[in-house]
Amino acid sequence: MEVQQWWKLRFSFRNATMVVCFLNTIMAIFLLHAFLTSAYTRNKFSNSNSAQLNYIKESEEIRLTMLPVDLIKRVREIEHEVYTEPETSKKKDTKQTAAVDLSKRLKDFRSLNDAASLKALEEWRKRKMERARQRQMERNGTTSSQA
Repeated sequence: MEVQQWWKLRFSFRNATMVVCFLNTIMAIFLLHAFLTSAYTRNKFSNSNSAQLNYIKESEEIRLTMLPVDLIKRVREIEHEVYTEPETSKKKDTKQTAAVDLSKRLKDFRSLNDAASLKALEEWRKRKMERARQRQMERNGTTSSQA
């Protein structure tokens, strides 16, 4: 029985509440300490970061001022001129030669087509005349054989 009473005294609701409150207080102290140290280190790093950012900005400005901007623009203009002039003249030349070549082909095709058409037309006329003669001969032959 003594053992049961010892357990009852040891684990009462009052004692459990005291233990939970003590643990909560310790956790609150740890969280407050972590929050304050992180804020302190954040401020420390932000000061060093701003110094680094200033250094980076200054170095970028120096690098940009050292670039030969006028020279680069002029080189690009020259490259643009070089690439555009021959292309336009070549395009005009190729278009003109293509147009001349096409017109020659059409003229040649028309002349060949006309000659071929005339020849085909003459052959068709000859065949038609021959068929007409054959029909005439057959009619004459059939009429003479019937009589």
